[in-house]
Amino acid sequence: MMNWQQLISNKRLGQEDRHPKRHDDRTEFKRDYDRLIFSAPFRRLQNKTQVFPLPGSVFVHNRLTHSLEVSSVGMSLGNDVARNLIKQHPELNDTLFSEIGQIVATACLAHDMGNPPFGHSGEKAIQTFFTEGPGSDLQREVSHHFWDDITHFEGNANAFRLLTHQFKGRRAGGFVMTYSMLASIVKYPYSSSAPSKKGKFGFFHEEKDTFRKVADELGIICISEPGEPLRYARHPLVYLVEAADDICYEIMDLEDAHKLKILSFEETTNILLSFFGDDIRQSILNRIVEEGLTDNNEKIVYMRACVIGLLESECVKVFCNNEQDILNGTFEGSLIDHISPAPCKAYKDCASMSAKRIYKSRPVLDVELSGYKIMETLMAHFIEAARHPERFYSKQLISRVSSQYDIDSPNLETRLMAVIDYISGMTDVYALDVYQKICGISLPIV
Repeated sequence: MMNWQQLISNKRLGQEDRHPKRHDDRTEFKRDYDRLIFSAPFRRLQNKTQVFPLPGSVFVHNRLTHSLEVSSVGMSLGNDVARNLIKQHPELNDTLFSEIGQIVATACLAHDMGNPPFGHSGEKAIQTFFTEGPGSDLQREVSHHFWDDITHFEGNANAFRLLTHQFKGRRAGGFVMTYSMLASIVKYPYSSSAPSKKGKFGFFHEEKDTFRKVADELGIICISEPGEPLRYARHPLVYLVEAADDICYEIMDLEDAHKLKILSFEETTNILLSFFGDDIRQSILNRIVEEGLTDNNEKIVYMRACVIGLLESECVKVFCNNEQDILNGTFEGSLIDHISPAPCKAYKDCASMSAKRIYKSRPVLDVELSGYKIMETLMAHFIEAARHPERFYSKQLISRVSSQYDIDSPNLETRLMAVIDYISGMTDVYALDVYQKICGISLPIV
């Protein structure tokens, strides 16, 4: 069984033997949070698609606003779990366990930092370039570990790489984050050779030893046999990060769909109120009248807040009631899967409706199609340049790549990964700009 005293550690990757002098009273976990907030990769999330196209006349969520909201819910989940479990385990009082709200909030900030431009469409474009596109013949030139990594390319694994990999010009340990925070972002703690049933994995082969180091230090249970691809149980706080994400993306997408008139006010109201029994539903409607809310958008905001509050409370109960299974590594599914029947059914109905009405709506499909083509084209040009760096056009393209990426390495796999790092780190607008320039569609105006 995993234990909280070992699971919550403020040891920093890359500074294990150092104890730098501090000049303020921030905890190490608050320092993690601040480092992410002020980082360039986090800022770039403001120009990465969440679901709907960016920008528009109606402001909808991007990856940055989504991550901030997930972090807010994650803070509440962590704080409520800490308060409840300390009552059950008084020995955890006055330990680092009381700071799990801050750890979860920080992990929530980071959970989408590895996502490429154009969301899942961009992720798919990278994968299929190697499985279905011109990159398929590279399989003969790279190791099977590297091939597994690039053909299953995953935003989750890329986030772990972004935070831990020592890119050129960056200090050892990447962002130098705490062990517990790093473990909390790995939703699928498996290597690419043994992905989850959904084809997801948590770390590239190059970062395998880094994850093993973190997991073993924290006492996370290894569930793979010797000689098998690496697989671990989840760090318990991953469940809270996942719950915060599940709550926000499903419920906040409803609000955006209403603003964009994909869903009517009546449809959105019915969905949100379906999470509650008759008495609470009527109480919510009465409160809307008492507060003098007459704007339909404001009414939706209030109902949405009530739903988020309900789901947060339900997930806290599930986590606390299943603490032993979570620490044993035997808990199955997400926290949302185990909430009370009525809100669970409402959540699943909401997810089903979103899949049909929101995620397959014309605006969403249009950005996915455009994004896929942009990413496919960028991959084709830059991967070809990495394969043949001696060519004139290759040299021109390579000169565009940021110096932090090892595009000049004599090793082919390193050059290919440098291209993926470069393209996956782009914003939607920057990807479009590079696409237009290399295709001759747009010329810089001097």
